[in-house]
Amino acid sequence: MTLPSITLLRDALVDPATLTTLTPQQWDLLIRQGRNADMLARLAADCQTFGLFEHIPEQVRRHLDSAAVLARRQHRELRWEVQLIEEALAPTGTPFVLLKGAAYAMSGLLAARGRMMSDVDILVPRAALPEVESALMMRGWVSDAKSAYDQRYYRTWMHELPPMRHFHRGTSIDVHHAIVPISARSHPSSEALLSSALPIAGYVSVKSLAPLDMVLHSASHLFHEGELEQGFRGIVDLDSLLREFGEQDGFWSRLIPRAIELELVRPLFYALRYTSLMLGTPVPAPVMADASHTPGAPNSALFLALMDALFLRALRPTHASTSDGWTPLARWLLYVRGHWMRMPPGLLVRHLARKTWMTWFPKKEG
Repeated sequence: MTLPSITLLRDALVDPATLTTLTPQQWDLLIRQGRNADMLARLAADCQTFGLFEHIPEQVRRHLDSAAVLARRQHRELRWEVQLIEEALAPTGTPFVLLKGAAYAMSGLLAARGRMMSDVDILVPRAALPEVESALMMRGWVSDAKSAYDQRYYRTWMHELPPMRHFHRGTSIDVHHAIVPISARSHPSSEALLSSALPIAGYVSVKSLAPLDMVLHSASHLFHEGELEQGFRGIVDLDSLLREFGEQDGFWSRLIPRAIELELVRPLFYALRYTSLMLGTPVPAPVMADASHTPGAPNSALFLALMDALFLRALRPTHASTSDGWTPLARWLLYVRGHWMRMPPGLLVRHLARKTWMTWFPKKEG
């Protein structure tokens, strides 16, 4: 498969020392790719870690410094927001598990380096949803879903409440009771995830997923979703998690059994395959071989070739220099696939028909 190159951004992330060899034209392209991929702050963090700033042109440093300042501010605001969520939920007695970027940052993981984030995702037991929602509303969070249809859609079929936004601070929180929709074909046990969650130092009721589960959730989020505008950032997240957790004793030997237990073999297979292909993630060969032969993984060479053609396009940064004429079709097909995986056919047809109708006739919402 011949595709436009992402060598600049990929090489900068895998081997930051390559940044010292770039021409002004290459820097210009890298800054554009990095901004579209939400990776500028990550590049800045790597430059700081490896002492590269003195070798980088001043005009480039300004872009990186600006992104780094924004990322640091988001991380400070995150810590404050998590504290406020903990205070809001204290009367319910319900611990909550941070997900995605919030979990990486609050756990001090390498994946949090320069990681941008716009909201806080939490996981709570489904039985606790009414109390949790009520407690958050009492502290100023209100639902972003205004229509009766959206409210019913989230509460009947999805794995989360409608997104909530604080009416003073404007911050957003997504309250999950599962990591994939209720209507999806796989049903990872939320009880298993919650029971294995680990406490976050300095907090009474704030936790993060265990390392195995954090990788599997990141994989399921990326490869069950149909909207992949930030797909490259998702691959970088997975690469960072696998590199860091892969150093722990027993991680690789327990990864596939845990994926089987949680019904997440296929997204794990894709995570291992595409991090390896795109970023050179050091996945042990026996693990990759076991993942490819585990029931649930793609078992057709023709089907896998099709998925490669789609994902190796759609997971690239959304920039003209990394796209070809097939990229828009690849992203659209994976968007439809994402909906197909999380809805039964009848619901999918009704939902997509309604979204199309509302796109054409937005004033008819109700």
